[in-house]
Amino acid sequence: MDAKHKRRMGVAGAVAGLGAAGVGAAVGLRHLAVGRVRLRPDPDAAEPFGALRGRALTVTADDGVPLHVEVDGPDAAPLTVVFCHGYSLNQDVWHYQRRDLAARTAGGRRLRMVFWDQRSHGRSGRGGPGTATIEQTGSDLYEVLRATVRPGAPVVLAGHSMGGMSIMALAELHPELFEDGPDALCRVRGIMLVNTSGGDLAEEITLGLPQALVKIVRPIAPTALRGLGRQAKMVDRARGLGADLAFVVTRHMAFADKRVSPTVVDFLEQMIRATPIDVIAEYYPALMAHDKAAALATVGHVPVLVLAGGRDRLTPAAHGRRIVEALPDAELVEVDEAGHVLPLEYPGVVTGSLRRLVDRIPPGLEERTA
Repeated sequence: MDAKHKRRMGVAGAVAGLGAAGVGAAVGLRHLAVGRVRLRPDPDAAEPFGALRGRALTVTADDGVPLHVEVDGPDAAPLTVVFCHGYSLNQDVWHYQRRDLAARTAGGRRLRMVFWDQRSHGRSGRGGPGTATIEQTGSDLYEVLRATVRPGAPVVLAGHSMGGMSIMALAELHPELFEDGPDALCRVRGIMLVNTSGGDLAEEITLGLPQALVKIVRPIAPTALRGLGRQAKMVDRARGLGADLAFVVTRHMAFADKRVSPTVVDFLEQMIRATPIDVIAEYYPALMAHDKAAALATVGHVPVLVLAGGRDRLTPAAHGRRIVEALPDAELVEVDEAGHVLPLEYPGVVTGSLRRLVDRIPPGLEERTA
């Protein structure tokens, strides 16, 4: 492969990862790229991204796929929060929430936290053909709950991007979890949805491109990704070749704050780089076809907090507003100068919002169901 072709494949892989994953291309040469943009002191430079680990266990999905799960906090805690990450990422996207909630109490109560990697992401096993669907991620979440939460115990669910869609799929598959029936596996008492959508992404996502270009790119994207997925090994090797360009594009597409830490951007790139291009290709059609608007009626049985980024190019803030409009009692927190990865870009907003959601859950509910 000549140098010109390698560069072309590197940029192609980078752009494919960006458009499909929703946050940017995975790249190598990260230290070089970060160094070029660090023009000021970076308060996050020494942050131990990716190093926070909990008690690990393997949960077997209904089709046998091993799901990597980690638990933080005391098992005797009266409330469990389960975190669901987004497409092409892994559980480490919740780094700041994991760090800041581990040593603190919320509403005077200790929290137990469960983090898991979606199938084919992070440390979880690869799903078989045809299992890269939102319905399957909802089923996987059910198995995680069954393995990590004691019967009848209260749970808060937090989902970013595809993780929020997984929660909607869970509500569609197991509405009993969101009600007070006697046979529920556990009791969902609150939900936080971050940078997510109830559907219609295929018609509204623009990636910040001009509308005329969107009309050209949208029809060919699935075919292009399938083609890249069939050449996964070659594309994944080439993805690092466009590192500098990918770093800049990722920062632009994933974050709206111009002063976002370059170390944070780099951390995001590392997560995406760990997701093979064929996994990105497999999930893309499911995201574009996602429609769980009907499931919102079930979700609305419990307190819901929706967080949206005013400059989110992947799941525009209008999608968050639409969820809130469908749930009269839901609360919307819209951060005007934020992009698609609020847990990393505005971690204090996300962590503080989660604490407020937990505070809305009456202690009596915990005592009655514990």
